[in-house]
Amino acid sequence: MILLWGLPEETPVAAVRHTLERLGARVFMLDQRAVLQTEVELSIGTVAGGMVRSRGQEIDLGEVTALYLRPYDTRRLPGVRDRGPRSPAWRHAVTVDEALWTWADLTPALVVNRPSAQATNNSKPYQAQCVSRAGFETPETLITTDPEAVREFWATHHTLVYKSISGVRSIVSTLDVEHVPRLRQVSWCPTQFQRYIPGDDHRVHVVGNHIFACRITSSATDYRYATRQAEDVQIQACEIPPDCAARCKTLVANLGLEIAGVDLRRSPDGAWYCFEVNPSPGFTYYQEASGQPIDEAIARLLAAAKRRAAAPVRVHESYRSKHKG
Repeated sequence: MILLWGLPEETPVAAVRHTLERLGARVFMLDQRAVLQTEVELSIGTVAGGMVRSRGQEIDLGEVTALYLRPYDTRRLPGVRDRGPRSPAWRHAVTVDEALWTWADLTPALVVNRPSAQATNNSKPYQAQCVSRAGFETPETLITTDPEAVREFWATHHTLVYKSISGVRSIVSTLDVEHVPRLRQVSWCPTQFQRYIPGDDHRVHVVGNHIFACRITSSATDYRYATRQAEDVQIQACEIPPDCAARCKTLVANLGLEIAGVDLRRSPDGAWYCFEVNPSPGFTYYQEASGQPIDEAIARLLAAAKRRAAAPVRVHESYRSKHKG
């Protein structure tokens, strides 16, 4: 049994589900929109198990061999958001989410990807340390709340980009003279500034032992938002050097991830810089442009998972009870 959790129409979920069904796998789609019609009984003992009931269907979590996670913030869904944080609907939705996230971290099933492993993306400084240990170059970086420190760093490196230091997606932008009046705002929000690295972007999807590399050509600072900047983006499948591919696999494995999207840039002198690792990549954007069968690789990874021997779960005695939501 393979459990998919998220929105059925979201393109990565839909692509993986379609491929799994084509392969003849047994799939249970847990639609996040039905959270108010969903009940979770989570049992934490020597192993993590329980039941999920939703829209008249029931699944024994102990029978799940693999789990593909792409949920959104349930609190923003219609029917939850509109009722407010003090409503029974809001509390029910939060309880269901907490139970499923807890089970996803404790189950012996294959999880793509475990919440604890995804959490490394919440701190870009921490992730940068992992990137360096894997052998990639990283740009000179300043994280600060001091406007004067930004000016000194800018004077040293001449061209800078700035971005969020958290896992919340932000548009990577070039620091320009028009931003000078706004520099004082960093006093209220720690911001990451990096030396601009010229070169071509590469997105490398690591799926188990498979590598899917794309070269992205764009004059935009952040090609993901190139359409907003009236820029063209070209994405083509490519090969990367074996040592670079090996570093990508090592990095993803060290982060405890089963799949990931690794963002690289090759500088004109041939150095490979790694900017970040996305633990829940929206791979269909690259698949549609490159023709690479990433959904097939993910589906086969999930379908190949067997029931694993459950390692004992160590939890506080006060949590050894059924969690209902």
